[in-house]
This record gives sequence, C-alpha cells and structure tokens, in this order.
Amino acid sequence: MKNLFLTKIRLSTYFWFFLAVYFVLSYALPQYKFDAGALALFSVNSFLYGFYISPILGAQKTRIDSLHQCIRSEANALFAIVLNLKKLPDDLHDKVQLLIENYIHAKLRHSGVNGGEPQYEALITYCVEYDGKQKDELDNILKSVVANQQNRTTFNMLAGSKVYTNEWHIIIILFSITLGFILTINASDQFVLHAVRALLATGLTMLVVNLVKLSTLTHKKARQMWVPLKKLVNTNFYRID
Repeated sequence: MKNLFLTKIRLSTYFWFFLAVYFVLSYALPQYKFDAGALALFSVNSFLYGFYISPILGAQKTRIDSLHQCIRSEANALFAIVLNLKKLPDDLHDKVQLLIENYIHAKLRHSGVNGGEPQYEALITYCVEYDGKQKDELDNILKSVVANQQNRTTFNMLAGSKVYTNEWHIIIILFSITLGFILTINASDQFVLHAVRALLATGLTMLVVNLVKLSTLTHKKARQMWVPLKKLVNTNFYRID
C-alpha cells in the first residue's frame, strides 16, 4: 500500500471529500427506525470500533516518533564519523566521505526497510579491506560504522511494523457496520441531523485514513524524519538541523 497515490493526498482534502459524499448519501440512502435491540447493537459495535482502532493509532504515532529519534541518532553517528575523518589524509578522507554520502543518498531514495544496504556494505568492506598507513585510524572509523548498525537495525524493525492484514479486516468490518447504522438511522429530513450524521461518518472515516497514512509513512510528520540526513548532505556534513 505504501506506493498508492491516494496516500499522498492531504488530510484536509479527504475530509471535505468524504463530508460531501456522506452528506449526499445521508439524503439518498433509505432510512429506518431501529428498535432498542438494534440501537444497543449499534452502541456495542461503535464501542468495539473505538476500542480497537485507538490503540493501533496510538502505536502508529509512537512508531513515527521512534523513527524520528532513530534517524536523528544515525545522523549524529554519521556526523561524528565524518568529523573523525579529518585526521586522515585528504584522498582517504574524501573516499570514505563519498561512500557515506552515497549511502545517505541511497537511503533517502529508498526511504524504507533496508534502504542503502549495498552502499553501507560497500563502506564497511572498504574499511575492512584497507591496508595502508592509516590502518589503525580507519579501524577506529570502522568501529563507529559498525556501531551505527544498531540504528539501522532499529529503523528496519520500526519501518516494518505496520498494521497486519487480519487487523485491517477487523477494523474494516467494525467500521462498515458502524457507518451503515449512522447513514441509515432516521433523520426525519432535518438538515441539521443530516449534517451531524455526515460529520460523524466523516470523522469515523478519517480515523481509518489517518491509520493508513501513518502505517505507510506518508503523513507530513513522518516525512519530516528525513530532515537531519538531508541537512547533513546538503551542508556537506557541517550541520544536522
């Protein structure tokens, strides 16, 4: 789902689109007067929908925050590595820095699990196989490069922890039943009740839209997590953010 164009649309656009659609459906769909048993079923289903989706939304927001921290930690680690390169001769300094830049560019292009893996392996391989006068200095650089692997592992784990298919099935079932009740409850042809019904249906739908955007990392806040790495390469490793 992460490559869907629909996940790139702004939340405000979704809101007004669904509000218009549900307002039309509120008038177009047949209306029913439900008895006490049906209304009780509606209340239970609504509670289950909110009870189920709330922790998933919370977990996805926490995941975004953790990804921000992980990317910043890696940017700090790479910044420290480049600072230590100043001790090396210019040709060796430029070579290692170029390998790091290639890795960052590849990671920014991929923006997902295992992004920049070949480039990072090339950096490690170069440090391991180097056999020149600065072998000891480059071994210290290698230790920092290997230590940064923890940040990469953490990022891959967080980026891969999306909402599972079975969870989507449950959410969609509960959402559909709740939405169906809302749009078919008798509103007595009163404009205000139809407007409230459309707003309520839109709010329930926006919860699902938010979950999709958070799960696929296309939310505005999620995209900002790459700023430290972008700033690092754009300033030639002088600033992070």
